[in-house]
Amino acid sequence: MSRAALERRLSRVAGFDDPRVEFEQYPTPAGLAAHLVHLADVQGDLAGRTVLDLGTGTGMLALGAATRSPARVLALDRDPDALGVARENERRIAPESEAATETEVEWLLADATRHPICASDATVLMNPPFGAQRGNEHADRAFLATAAEVGSVSYSVHNAGSREFVEAFAADEGGEVTHAFRAELALDRQFDHQTSEREVIDAEVFRVVWS
Repeated sequence: MSRAALERRLSRVAGFDDPRVEFEQYPTPAGLAAHLVHLADVQGDLAGRTVLDLGTGTGMLALGAATRSPARVLALDRDPDALGVARENERRIAPESEAATETEVEWLLADATRHPICASDATVLMNPPFGAQRGNEHADRAFLATAAEVGSVSYSVHNAGSREFVEAFAADEGGEVTHAFRAELALDRQFDHQTSEREVIDAEVFRVVWS
């Protein structure tokens, strides 16, 4: 499946029914998810590998990874309602042909920062909370810490201007940022504090190899 075809398919993934502002539950755009999954596939980080989607939300990254022949896909989220939407999304975008096979996603109710996963060489995909809400500052740091613990490589989305922080964190953990690129998150209005019906947020995506 090409990157463009994957984006078209992921565009059918439904968003949150009742997003929770304290969890910073914003949907990952289909185009960004397809780009991230395509990059991970090209780098040889998906096929035959265990893939972890930390803070999966509605399942966008996990469902994209499942199309790239991973050995296993585990998707974690602490919100049971979000996992319910993710499971429905898996059914919604399932291939119509019985001949098409994909890796079934294992949906786990768990806090990604206090995970129950025993792994050290997984590929981690994640769009963690940026830590923009009061009381949730530096939330992405905890997700990176999990990635360093359970992953040999990770792909993560962060607020624009995070490169220095991500590179420093990776270096402290013996890792290295190998790829970085800018991205945009086009978000429809979901919460009362948002002042416009649609907002575009600048973001950055990083590939980190962990030692």
